[in-house]
Amino acid sequence: MTPVLELRNITKRFPGVLANDHINLTLEEGEILALLGENGAGKSTLMNILYGLYQPDEGEIFIRGQEVHIQEPADAIQLGIGMVHQHFMLVPVLTVTENVMLGAETTKGPIRVLKRDEVAARIKELSEQHGLYVDPYAKVETLSVGVRQRVEIIKVLYRDATILILDEPTAVLTPQEADELFAILRSLREQGVSIIFISHKLREVLELADRVVVIRRGKVVGETRTEDANQAKLAEMMVGRQVALTVEKEPVQMGELVLDIQNLHVMDDRLQMTVDGIDLQVHAGEVLGIAGVQGNGQTEFVEALTGLRPVQSGRVLINGRDVTNASPRELVEAGVAHIPEDRQSDGLVLSFPVADNFVINTYYQPPFARGWRINRPAIEEQAERLIREFDIRTPNAHVPVSHLSGGNQQKVIVAREFSRPIKLLVANQPTRGLDVGSIEYIHQRLIDKRDAGVAVLLVSAELDEIMGLSDRIAVMFHGKITAVVNASDVSKEQVGLMMAGSTLEEALQQAPGPANNQPEAVL
Repeated sequence: MTPVLELRNITKRFPGVLANDHINLTLEEGEILALLGENGAGKSTLMNILYGLYQPDEGEIFIRGQEVHIQEPADAIQLGIGMVHQHFMLVPVLTVTENVMLGAETTKGPIRVLKRDEVAARIKELSEQHGLYVDPYAKVETLSVGVRQRVEIIKVLYRDATILILDEPTAVLTPQEADELFAILRSLREQGVSIIFISHKLREVLELADRVVVIRRGKVVGETRTEDANQAKLAEMMVGRQVALTVEKEPVQMGELVLDIQNLHVMDDRLQMTVDGIDLQVHAGEVLGIAGVQGNGQTEFVEALTGLRPVQSGRVLINGRDVTNASPRELVEAGVAHIPEDRQSDGLVLSFPVADNFVINTYYQPPFARGWRINRPAIEEQAERLIREFDIRTPNAHVPVSHLSGGNQQKVIVAREFSRPIKLLVANQPTRGLDVGSIEYIHQRLIDKRDAGVAVLLVSAELDEIMGLSDRIAVMFHGKITAVVNASDVSKEQVGLMMAGSTLEEALQQAPGPANNQPEAVL
């Protein structure tokens, strides 16, 4: 049978980088194909070529046996190719209907009035057909992340896409939203839609995909059916070596109190009290994990702790010093490191070179400055060392950090924050968008910091990550801490129930306890 899609010898070069090296790939009708690879392996570049955002230097593209030339996204859409990007392409102030019809507007009458009601009816039809339940008249800014992703899928289906590309679709989803997405994708497969699924999460790949293609350093290095694979095999194919799939750590040696949060109240952008009276303590030498469904106040909580959002009332103390409403610079000087949830908005200056982003919060301190003069050799020396140490895939330290893949941008932040003396590490989604080898490395570095006496506050939407790294777990629900437990005393199922609003007593009664004390890390 002729494949729905065939890529032959696709090659793409950027200055100093061979992003795609004669890649061959096929996609069958009604197939979910997983595309795996390390950060910077060339997966997104390949898909951007297929979607018309880049032009290949060599190679051909065939749709149902016919060679096609895709010069721009409009050509791809015309050929039935739709792409849902890792960072959503929606206009928040517009409604679902307006976002779906944007760029493909239909009008009526001499003054060309938009046919909003007709498009809304079509959205409702697609929603019911594929289980993508969305209010056509809701403004996008009011929707959860999971529902926004449904809008993105509806947008490509509205344009009659039969080949669907999903780039890291679960990176910002809760486990429940990811399950709902998988049900939708299986429904689309049954109706003949062919799907390319890019993900770093091996369990998801094994659960969802029919076939896996692995890319390493721009080349296809392996292919397998999912029934013939397991996590260890896929991880080794991706990284080229065996990868530890569990977090190894010694029993916690809790030290002095480092972070003391007292009756903290914080408002969100709509002036709603989204952090409502939190009391919490983190000690030197421990990892305290914050477990909760995204949207329960974790973002505002971390922003308040790191100087990015004002505290309405309550106190934050670090080593006994009151730092409530301190500036980010004051907190850096107090020994606080921060891995932010949104790397592009809060973690990097995208137009700056990689080297400068490594010192963006310490550029005025020795050895990077001599009085008022910047010491460029010291900055360059550190940049080269961190690029090697953290395996950051970049042509050199001088390229703008915006040119790096999302995972490599995350590595720049982690390298910067881990490379200076710290007392408290606030890590919010530290492995979001990272490949299995990088996740393994970051997890081990987090534990190394903990063992060196750093107090680690870990916030993650990945429950496996919370279970695998934390010594204690605080469950956050509707802006409150509803329980604080030892990680070894509870199971993933029990924590999941508490995340959904159950009390500790109810969760202990309704779900089985822990099978062992070494949960699997998120891979």
